[in-house]
Amino acid sequence: MNWDWEKLQEKRQRQSGGGQGPGPGWGPGGPNLDPIGDSLKKLRGFKFPAGKLVLGLVLLLWLASGVFIVEPDEVGIVLRFGQYDRTVEAGPHYHLPFPVENVYKPKITEIRRLEVGFRSTERGTFQQGAMRSVKEESLMLTGDENIVDVQFIVQYQIKDPVAYLFNVTQQPWTVKSASEAAMREVIGHNVIDNALTKGKTQIQSDCRDLLQTILDRYGAGIRVVAVQMQDVHPPKEVIDAFKDVASAREDRSRIINEAEAYRNELLPKARGNAAQIVNQAQAYKETVVKNAEGEANRFLAVLLEYNKAKDITKKRLYLEAMEEILGNPDVEKLILPDKGMSQVIPYLPLDKLKTVKGGE
Repeated sequence: MNWDWEKLQEKRQRQSGGGQGPGPGWGPGGPNLDPIGDSLKKLRGFKFPAGKLVLGLVLLLWLASGVFIVEPDEVGIVLRFGQYDRTVEAGPHYHLPFPVENVYKPKITEIRRLEVGFRSTERGTFQQGAMRSVKEESLMLTGDENIVDVQFIVQYQIKDPVAYLFNVTQQPWTVKSASEAAMREVIGHNVIDNALTKGKTQIQSDCRDLLQTILDRYGAGIRVVAVQMQDVHPPKEVIDAFKDVASAREDRSRIINEAEAYRNELLPKARGNAAQIVNQAQAYKETVVKNAEGEANRFLAVLLEYNKAKDITKKRLYLEAMEEILGNPDVEKLILPDKGMSQVIPYLPLDKLKTVKGGE
């Protein structure tokens, strides 16, 4: 409250002296007849220093509110009047207090985890570790027009904190939507056998690359670490039929493996036998050819000698032939003198000839 001290004094003088002046009691040396006024004067003297102290403390606390610490796994993004101003590294820093500047501290080394197609049960619940399927996210159509239930996890981290904070809003929802779209496109280019069995690794790799391309096109400042397929199975309505198909496929694989094993066992033996026969034929060929060449060379050599001395060569050939015949123990020999020949009736031993031919 503001007090007009001069008007108050004049009013008091008029009340005490009838408007004739201050009177003897109001002089500098007179008695103090106004204790209330003196108290107000003292209160007025102490009012302004206390207010300044409080104002100074408030100002000091406001300035101190600009001190902040960035952890080792964070970066500090400082905004000035809502606009990006600078990036600071780990350690203590200062920014102008609110509302001039404020700071965001995203964790750039943290691997964030996003579930698509299912939700994990919260810790502490009755069925801890169980999963709740989200059909509107997990049901997808394959390239061969089959429906498959795909549940997968996306792991990502911040690559560019400025782009992450300011280029897109609701970053987890954006990543989830882009992940679902990428997985649907990849599954749509694969048959159901690839999704259920042998093609999971390639599908995960293709989905990760496509998701990274989408997020880069958005300028989201996110690096996709991995895409992991947790559970891939047909819908419950047709799972029995798929089990029968899987059993038949396993039987087919088993039969094929057995046939291949038999083939692998049989073919080397057949190849070995064929090689043995070929080698034997080659050896026989070489033997026959060499023998024929030797006989031809021997005949030519004999012919050469025959041309030089025909009578001697004829006689030598006759003697060699008779030596070979008479020296053969398998040949039955019958020796008759010249006189005996005239008394012997010659005959042809047909029975022996038949026996000899049968023995051959």
